[in-house]
Amino acid sequence: MNKESVMALLGKINDENTGSDLVTAGAVREVGIHDDRISVDIRLGYPLADQGKALAAGIKSKLEEDADIDAAAVNVSCKIQPHKVQEDLKPLQSISNIIAVGSGKGGVGKSTTAVNLALALQNEGARVGLLDADIYGPSIPAMLGVTGQPSTEGEKIVPKEAHGLKVMSIGFLVEEDTPMIWRGPMVTSALQQLLNETLWGQLDYLIIDLPPGTGDIQLTLAQRIPTAGAVIVTTPQDIALLDARKALHMFRKVDVPVLGVVENMSTHICTSCGHEEAIFGHGGGQQMAETFEIPLLGQLPLAMEIRSSMDEGKPTVAANPDSTMAQSYRKLALRTAGVLSIMPRSMTFKMPEIVVSN
Repeated sequence: MNKESVMALLGKINDENTGSDLVTAGAVREVGIHDDRISVDIRLGYPLADQGKALAAGIKSKLEEDADIDAAAVNVSCKIQPHKVQEDLKPLQSISNIIAVGSGKGGVGKSTTAVNLALALQNEGARVGLLDADIYGPSIPAMLGVTGQPSTEGEKIVPKEAHGLKVMSIGFLVEEDTPMIWRGPMVTSALQQLLNETLWGQLDYLIIDLPPGTGDIQLTLAQRIPTAGAVIVTTPQDIALLDARKALHMFRKVDVPVLGVVENMSTHICTSCGHEEAIFGHGGGQQMAETFEIPLLGQLPLAMEIRSSMDEGKPTVAANPDSTMAQSYRKLALRTAGVLSIMPRSMTFKMPEIVVSN
């Protein structure tokens, strides 16, 4: 055994969350070789919660399939780093990565996806905040079951907390039935205040739930808010996909990388018999992902459980974290964070060189 042969073996082991092998992903930090025994130190750039041991065991098993390796010791850790944002912008000091969740049209379950994505990332061990950027129709407070105005500390706003998440929304600052009859400049100013004047503390990820479309909020995000990546939410039907493509092109034009697409309401699950049917069409999200060469981050069903939990202010991931539905959101979260982890990092961070010891 030597460094090259060990690296060749690691280069054949794919990480389903990043969609890349361990070597290409830059996850190999150290390789130790002693006769026919090896030790490998793997560091991943996304949260793993308690799944690190299982992943290490899988890598160990694959390495020991090689006839030249008698025993392999594998250590897996994670460290979330800031990633590259738009040109002329720098990551915020206290927020490592901002992820925007957008859609070309309303009614595709974008906010539901954003809420459960944030909660799932938190369940994996990340420090997460959620910003409701839909100034005209803020729905996050109701979805999380949070009411009342936030407190202040000096000139800063203390975010509300819900299920462990730090949350901010214009919905906390106005009456529930009050319409936001604002022109574009007021809307963009409000978004920047909600982001910059909130005491988020140290966050690994801030999820921003965007309003549908490609208007003022999206332009403000592109020009003034350092965003590491965007997630596009769509349904399988052709009309939704048309608008989802517009959202994708918008993000690309303003230099925000698209991490992937989420196909929501992929199938309908009958609450009586469990029959699953693709009532909105089939494979639209997959086709979009293949056309634009981006990952399909997840396919989520249309289920009564998701709707009812949101209406009660207890999102699926928080209310029933061990359910099949919650596990689907956790897979989505790991895939999203995994894809982001192998994208270019902020210039303030430098990956360590691989150390080989004999």
